[in-house]
Formats: sequence, C-alpha cells, structure tokens
Amino acid sequence: MIILGIATPFSHDPSAALLIDGKIAALCDEERLIREKHAMEKLPVNAIKYCLDKAGITPNDIDIVAYPWSYKAYQEKKWDFFKRTWKTRPAHAYKTISRASSRKKGKLDKLDRTLAAAGIDRAGVKREFVEHHIAHASSAYHLSGFKDAAILSVDGAGEFTSTLFAEGIGGKIRKIKEIIYPDSLGLFYSTMTEYLGFEINDGEYKVMGMAPYGDPSKVDFSKIIKYDQSTYRIDDLYVCARKSKRYLPNKMFSKQMVADWGPPRSGDGLAKPYIDIAAKTQKTLEDVTITLMEKYLGDTLKNNGGKLCFAGGCALNVKLNKRIIEDPLVNELFVQPAAHDSGTSLGAATYAAYLAGENIEPMKHAYYGPSYSNPEIKKVLDRFRIKHEECTDIADRAATLLAEGNIVAWFQGAMEFGPRALGNRSILGNPAVKGTADEINARIKFREKWRPFCPSILPEYADKIFTIKHPSPYMTFSFEVRDEWILKVPEVVHVDKSARPQIVDKDTNPLFYNLIDTFHKKTGVPIVINTSLNRRGEPIVCSPEDAIHMFYNCGLEYMAIGDFLIKK
Repeated sequence: MIILGIATPFSHDPSAALLIDGKIAALCDEERLIREKHAMEKLPVNAIKYCLDKAGITPNDIDIVAYPWSYKAYQEKKWDFFKRTWKTRPAHAYKTISRASSRKKGKLDKLDRTLAAAGIDRAGVKREFVEHHIAHASSAYHLSGFKDAAILSVDGAGEFTSTLFAEGIGGKIRKIKEIIYPDSLGLFYSTMTEYLGFEINDGEYKVMGMAPYGDPSKVDFSKIIKYDQSTYRIDDLYVCARKSKRYLPNKMFSKQMVADWGPPRSGDGLAKPYIDIAAKTQKTLEDVTITLMEKYLGDTLKNNGGKLCFAGGCALNVKLNKRIIEDPLVNELFVQPAAHDSGTSLGAATYAAYLAGENIEPMKHAYYGPSYSNPEIKKVLDRFRIKHEECTDIADRAATLLAEGNIVAWFQGAMEFGPRALGNRSILGNPAVKGTADEINARIKFREKWRPFCPSILPEYADKIFTIKHPSPYMTFSFEVRDEWILKVPEVVHVDKSARPQIVDKDTNPLFYNLIDTFHKKTGVPIVINTSLNRRGEPIVCSPEDAIHMFYNCGLEYMAIGDFLIKK
C-alpha cells in the first residue's frame, strides 16, 4: 500500500512523507526546495513531487493521502475551548466557534489545491484526516520500535489541543488526558521567545540556548502561568494576548508584560533581565511538563519498563528532554528527528498505515531527502567554472583539514529530514581548537556568538564523554559532559557543561563515521563540531547549487561536496 502524508499547507513547515508497505520511502521539507525558511502557508507541491520521483511512482499509484488535521476533532473540542474562554474572552470564544464551517472550507480548499497542483486526482485516492496530536503521537510511537509505550505530545495547538498524554498498546493509541488552548506550553514558550527578541517557530531554541546564562529565581511567573499536579493555566493578559492587549499588533506578548518587565529585548547580546527571563521560561516548561508527565503517564511508564515517545514542537527542546531522561520513571525516550509540525506529514501517514493494518517499520535514520551523484555534482561545478580537486578518499582529506584546524563544509548523500544536520548537509570543525565556534558564528553563519554547537561522536566513546548512557542519533537530547572532557573539547560544551550530541551510527552513515574515525586517529579526539550548512535566516542547503551559493557568500574556505574538494 502506498500512503502519502501531507503536512500543513495552511501553516508553517509544510512537508511530504511517503510510505510504501509500511516503510518510509521518502521525506522532504518544502522549505529546502523553495529556499524559504519555514515556507509559511506554502503548498508542499515540490516536496510531494520529490517523494514520488524518489520512489519511482506516479500520482495514480497512491492509495491513501493522509493529513494531520481533523475537522471532526475540531468540532468535538470547540465546546471545551468555549467553556475555557467564554468568561474571560467572550467575543473571541463566540467568534472562534462561529467560524468553524468557514475554517473547514478554507483548509479543505488548500488541501484540494495541493493535490491538484501535484497532479493527484482527489477522486482516485482515499483521504484520511488524522487529528493533529495523534499525528504527532504516531510519528513517535509507531516509528519507535516499542510495542507498548507512554506517549507525550506538546506544542502550540491543533484542533484546540495543546498537550496530549496517551499510551500506545500493541499499535493502538489511547488518549489519557488533553489540555485545551489557550492553555498551551508551546504558545507560552513562543510568546516569551518573541518578547526576548526572536521569531516564533524559529527562535525557541535560541531561548533554550540563552537560558543557562540566567538565574530563574530572579523572575516571578506566577501571574503568567499557574500549575498544580493535574493541569496548568495560562493568563492571556500576558501570553498569546488578545489583539487589543498586545504591545505590537503582530506580536503575542502584551502591553502588561512590557509594563511589568520593561521593553522587549533587542540586539544579539546577553543582558539582564532577559537572560533571567529566558532561564525562567525554560525552567517553567521543564517543571510543568515533568509534573504532568509523572501524573498522567506514571503508571504507564511503570508498566512498560519506562518507555516514552515524545513529539510536538516542544520535543525539540533538548534541555527538557534531558530532564525527562533523568526522571527515574523513564528508561528509554524516543524523539524522531522532525518532532515539530513538519513531522506530522510522517505521523499522518504512519497512523493511516496503522488504520489500514500495515506493519510499520521503525525509523532507522533521517536520510530520506534529495541526493546527488558525483557526475551530477561535477556537472554543476563545471557549469559554474569552479576549480576543484577530485579525491580518492574524501573523508580522509576532510579529516586532515579538520585536524589542521580548518572549518569544512560537508555535502554528502541524502539530505536529512527535520531541522538538524546529521552529517550530510553540515559545517564541521575541530572541537579542540579554541575559537572555532566563534569563527563559525561570526564569519560563516552570521549568528549570535553565544550560540552552542553540537558534537558528532563515535558511539564507542559516548559513555566516556557523557554522564548518561542513552541513544542520541538525531541531536534531540542534551547530556552533561564529564569534567575531564570539558577542557579537551571546549567548542562543543555549553556554559552549563552540557552538549547536544549526535552519536553516529556506522551502518546508517558510514562515510560520516569514517570521517570522524579518521579525525580521531589523527588527533585523539573522537568528536567533530557539526552544525547545519546554512546561514542565519536560511534553510539548510539542499542542492549543489545551494551549497555553492552559500560557500561563496560566507567565510568558508573549504567544501567537500561528493568526492570533490573546493577551496578559495
């Protein structure tokens, strides 16, 4: 059976996913193909066409098209939303429920336009509408390899649900507890992201990176969010404020927040009170999530041996994931690499596959995007008349450059799915050479100098470097670095002594493994700095043309692209 998942042409991060007989065949983010970060409200037509081309099939071969949105769920939950908001925001409550039919028409129209633009006959396929948080849940649970597991999904909102606690039993997902918008940890974090001077759906990880510089005890959030052992409550006088209460029309934080704390942060520096506010924001997310996880998933975790699947935008918060892994109830945590809304194309497809009785193969890697052969790359290099050296062992050549202290762009194989570069569209550096991180931030990526970098590491050394033993193939977790390694690899250790590693598997990415292994033999260091091959505000590069454009418009000196080395 062939199932196509399509994510959010009416929101951010549209994407496409293709499953054939329960196995992932292709995955792609639309932003990478159109070169527009997050591709807001764009139809994922290019991503769909890529997936079909990759699998060698036509639109007529598709059996099911699955969407991570359900009008039925929207209708069922709108009254829960109404009960939550009609006393404090009556106009908003009435307006929202009265617009249900028009919202349905608008979203269905966009979905139909997407199918038509991709050449898919709507009448010729079955359509499966999957609830947003069920799609998130399925993207984690059904790809985890766990038969039974606790499931957590936390993001902004989908069909009014902002937080879902559930359990997976033999493939079936059973809901335990839902929390309804406007009470939303995701929107709370996004509102604070905007107040701290970053963009929503893009700057949340910057808040996470800023948080360790501050002191959460210096800030009182009791007016903003209240929580106990059973739920939490957001005050919309501060968070996701109604339009009349907003400080700026296009921002979610309120005039009251500015009155209490001062003007929103500007610039790229670290200063009080903003670093303390970032610290409090991060701690609040962690404390509330852990408290409610223990409440609603505690028994499930005890019964299944501590297996937890986590999805939703907040599942990309590696500091939160660190707290979850450290919780005594949790032994194994699975977070797939596109845990945010992009991954709901995959989750909708896997849930449709489950409903159809398909056996779903666990996710083994994230390399499902476009790839380019050496002849294709050479054709591009020749077209642009770029001098290049063809290497018999590109991994050894790049490792030698890294060992000498150089920074190298690394473009190889199939592009990754999700927001992290995992060794195929990467910028690499030597973690033992002080100043490397600053150089990448300042001259190559043009981003804030305090932003941390991730280590890609040989698996046999992970236990020696980190204090916790846990798989980490997708850079979705953060671990504390052992003291003896902090001075050895300072460029990948954050101010709180943590790092967000990719533990590289030899079977799924042998070339990248060989590069790190060769670098280790030359230097004694089993780690390379790995950050995404893009500049601030741009998507990760996809094609050789994208890589060449970036290379000649930043401070990079070397790029290994296929078997070819380019140098300025």
